[in-house]
Amino acid sequence: MIVAGFGCSSRAGAGSLRRLMAQMAQLGRVDALACLESRAALLAPVALAAGVPLITVQAHAIGGVETPTQSDRVRASFGTGSVAEACALVAAEKRGGAGKRGGARIVLSRVVSDDGQATCALARGGRMQ
Repeated sequence: MIVAGFGCSSRAGAGSLRRLMAQMAQLGRVDALACLESRAALLAPVALAAGVPLITVQAHAIGGVETPTQSDRVRASFGTGSVAEACALVAAEKRGGAGKRGGARIVLSRVVSDDGQATCALARGGRMQ
């Protein structure tokens, strides 16, 4: 299972999010999108247009998740280096059947949208259940 994890500002526009998702889809199959619960309303239309489920992640669930990308600002706010990477990892473990922390891995570190308002990363988990 491949999960596209998103992190974004509340100011992120729909066009920017759609372009970022299209960029990820060009790289290969995406089975689901993931984001923080607080950003679900922004990402739901993107998931719907892509025909994949949206997995929401509680903010506390990404605290302590180790990510390849490190942002001091994100670490101070969320306890992880990248919201996009952490959401992708947590969701891939949750839906992919990995069953334990560390069962998913990043296959594409975060990519920043053209307007700088969103990021996306890809993680691979186990089989789709």
